[in-house]
Amino acid sequence: MANSSTSKVITGFVLIHGYDENLNTIRTYQVCNVFEPSQNNWLLTTFIDRRGAQRIYVEIRFTVRDCSSIPNVPGSCKETFNLYYYETDAVIATKGTAFWMEAPYLKVDTIAADESFSQVDFGGRLMKVNTEVRSFGPLSKNGFYLAFQDYGACMSLLSVRVFYKKCPSVVQNFAIFPETMTGAESTSLVIARGICIPNSEEVDVPIKLYCNGDGEWMVPIGSCTCKAGFEPDNGNVCRACPPGTFKSTQGPGLCLQCPPNSRSTAEAATICVCRNGYYRGDADQPDEPCTSVPSSPRNVISIVNETSVILEWHSPRETGGREDVVYNIVCKKCRADRRSCSHCDDNVDFVPRQLGLTETRVLISNLWAHTLYSFEIQAVNGVSNKSPYPAQHVSIDITTNQAAPSIVPIMHQISSTMNSFTLSWPQPEQPNGIILDYELRYYEKDHAEINSTILRSQTNTARVEGLRPGTVYVVQVRARTVAGFGKYSSKMCFQTLTDGKDRRARRNSSRSVSLYPSLSHFLSLFLSLTHAHTHTHTHTHILSSPGMKIYIDPFTYEDPNEAVREFAKEIDVSTVKIEEVIGAGEFGEVYKGRLKLPGKREIYVAIKTLKAGYVEKQRRDFLSEASIMGQFDHPNIIRLEGVVTKSRPVMIVTEFMENGALDSFLRQNDGQFTVIQLVGMMRGISAGMKYLSEMNYVHRDLAARNILVNSNLVCKVSDFGLSLRWTAPEAIAYRKFTSASDVWSYGIVMWEVMSFGERPYWDMSNQDVINAIEQDYRLPPPMDCPSALHQLMLDCWQKDRNVRPRFTDIVSTLDKMIRNPTSLKAVANIPAVPSQPLLDRSIPDFNTFSSVEDWLAAIKMSQYRDNFLNSGFTSLQLVAQMTSEDLLRIGVTLAGHQKKILSNIQSMRVQMSQSPTPMA
Repeated sequence: MANSSTSKVITGFVLIHGYDENLNTIRTYQVCNVFEPSQNNWLLTTFIDRRGAQRIYVEIRFTVRDCSSIPNVPGSCKETFNLYYYETDAVIATKGTAFWMEAPYLKVDTIAADESFSQVDFGGRLMKVNTEVRSFGPLSKNGFYLAFQDYGACMSLLSVRVFYKKCPSVVQNFAIFPETMTGAESTSLVIARGICIPNSEEVDVPIKLYCNGDGEWMVPIGSCTCKAGFEPDNGNVCRACPPGTFKSTQGPGLCLQCPPNSRSTAEAATICVCRNGYYRGDADQPDEPCTSVPSSPRNVISIVNETSVILEWHSPRETGGREDVVYNIVCKKCRADRRSCSHCDDNVDFVPRQLGLTETRVLISNLWAHTLYSFEIQAVNGVSNKSPYPAQHVSIDITTNQAAPSIVPIMHQISSTMNSFTLSWPQPEQPNGIILDYELRYYEKDHAEINSTILRSQTNTARVEGLRPGTVYVVQVRARTVAGFGKYSSKMCFQTLTDGKDRRARRNSSRSVSLYPSLSHFLSLFLSLTHAHTHTHTHTHILSSPGMKIYIDPFTYEDPNEAVREFAKEIDVSTVKIEEVIGAGEFGEVYKGRLKLPGKREIYVAIKTLKAGYVEKQRRDFLSEASIMGQFDHPNIIRLEGVVTKSRPVMIVTEFMENGALDSFLRQNDGQFTVIQLVGMMRGISAGMKYLSEMNYVHRDLAARNILVNSNLVCKVSDFGLSLRWTAPEAIAYRKFTSASDVWSYGIVMWEVMSFGERPYWDMSNQDVINAIEQDYRLPPPMDCPSALHQLMLDCWQKDRNVRPRFTDIVSTLDKMIRNPTSLKAVANIPAVPSQPLLDRSIPDFNTFSSVEDWLAAIKMSQYRDNFLNSGFTSLQLVAQMTSEDLLRIGVTLAGHQKKILSNIQSMRVQMSQSPTPMA
């Protein structure tokens, strides 16, 4: 800001022209009226533009004469003067006005001389000049005036310099900070934001410096660094890497020379491009050399042993400059005339593996006998997948020798008597010639294998006779060709029927007990039934027809792991990605995840895991579910994707069902589906159960909680367990589980669907449910349930299991309903005269109640007492007239509670119509 040495208003001050020591012309303002009383002399500057400054500094050079050096000076002589300022937005005309006297000046300070003089030499050589600096602020208007007041001093103003302070533009930490004014106070810190210099990027944000009151930068925060392809130069410049060099990362590093077999032809290269024929692997760093593919393996030799072959070879001469060379084996089976070849079957085994071999040797087995094979041994490394050319390889053709047949994969029991059973089995996958006959070896399970009996069969079926009743036998089978016997199959267990004497004894004993167990008997039975599916190892004895696929109980295997290997596909754990926990099972957590199998699109899956610390029995029980699921293939049965058993945790992977369990899904969407949609759901469940029954599989725990729903509302049967509310009476009393008992459970599932997830039998105890069913009570129709559907439920709940419909009949019935929706219009009602005693405690005898309060307590809805009474429903006669709209109006908003109360009201009306006397 320019010096201000002129004024518009001078009162008492005199302008003196003179010369300084260098004979330069100077002007000073002087006043020395010390002998006149009551001095008030003023000097006012012109208007000064503040130029955005918030705080102004004033430097004053002046002289003051010592009052004691003036003869006869009065006592009013001073050696100080005052400095004022006045802030304004516009220039104020001061000539001819009294502005200098009337303006509301703000005092800056009283200025005193550090040194005064006593003798005057007009050359100025003996005058002692004082310099004082003062500041004021904050300022907000466009400019200001300065005023000097002398009230009795003998003084001279030599110069006045007005200025402000700022922090200069600076480049620091590779960021440019603009020129920044200081703050309003001397202690203020003003934040300045920085901008990265060209070819640099932010490291930390925000990038800023603080400008202090003295115009100095301090406290740097954040920084920039040179981009990839640029290096720091001269502190705060980012210079492009010259050709032949590169810099792959942002930061302070310098440009590097291109690694071998690579080059950069332009400035600012972030990576050097590989030369022709050289490549950089996916995991290779930019500063590593480019490498090439290996040459082919050398000197391959083969050793053939029947249907196995050992291949050995030497490493390639050229590895491409890498140390990660591995080998792949391509296996092809060819016609004898070599005119065509096809890839080998999936059951061919490679030891240690087929792909990614680190050794130069492999054993290949399970080949066909008398067959021409062609093997390619490929050498690959980390850049082979970058090359446009096929991997370098060496080929060898071999012909396998004569060999015995492969192992028989499985046996099935197709019938059984007290002294015999009939078994069948498929032909070995690789007969390796014509099967001449089969040899069975069997012995009692409780005896040693050395006591085996041998039986020959010309076909793949054999009847084993002369056995003991009710005895479990271990059986193995093997096939024979001209090359000899193959290996025995895995050991499997089969049981003969119990003799007639034992059956008569069991039948007689059953007559001596009551039809249904006592409460204590029921509790122990309940505990045993809830674990029946994991402890029952008996095999279903059935007579199969040709071509029928029959369910095989995995517990009939002497080694349950064999069942897992046969029915469940092993999944590589690297293809499974766990995302989130969605529940907890009996054995561990259940997760949602994704599965990406080679050559297939990625899908969402549910993943059941086996928690750590398990014992072998828990592992077998956990995987038994996969052994069961893996045998099923139906759109209404949950699909098994596979298992993970070769790493931890052990997993069962199934398809993912977006809407979860059917019971909770229905409760969350109460009233949201039409009757046809609900019938469609029930039809899907019955179709799945039809498939299971045709495979002779009994589910034992069919319930809405064990039905899963996908995003298209397709219902699929899943899970295995046991719960009494859904279980048929013969299954509870005698553990007689059949497809007919599954039909009973299916009727309960229908009731759950039509009631949108209501709990069957509400809050009745298990013993009360058993007693009610024994006395022929059946669940009433849910609200708005079509009579045709409730009738189908009642058919499923026939006490005689032989007259219940089969699942084939149920599917057919539901299909007819879907094709003819008018059959679903008639809504079922509780009959005026019940054909069976209503033993459900939620529908009591209303003649026993004297008040609405007692009635609500009996049906366990006491929480609504005040709702009823405060709304005027103070008698049972008034309650009997209530509708669903009335319940909603008085505050009963939960759908399940509405249905329960309305069901009781409906029964109340029936009992009122039969009552000879009015109810209270």
